[in-house]
Amino acid sequence: MPKTKKTQLTKKDISKKINLEIGLSKSYANKITDNLIFILKDLIKNKEINIKNFGSFKIVKKKERIGRNPKNNKTYLIEARKSLSFKISKNLNNKINNI
Repeated sequence: MPKTKKTQLTKKDISKKINLEIGLSKSYANKITDNLIFILKDLIKNKEINIKNFGSFKIVKKKERIGRNPKNNKTYLIEARKSLSFKISKNLNNKINNI
């Protein structure tokens, strides 16, 4: 089975799509994208957020643990940290699976 190339979505890509689909200027589309990302970051910091028909984001606290480097088998202490978790909505998941 051939490997598929991963593609990354950037703020520039989102702005370009807004520019093409809605017809707004590039600078205005960039401002909209920046503001949207800023709002999402702010909301996620405070609590879990749900976006209807898209999914939910929440911060998960991970505990300290011991990890191992597979190349040289040395063990390391991985510090406690916060991580962002995303759970896709059933509606979006069904749309993706029916493509």
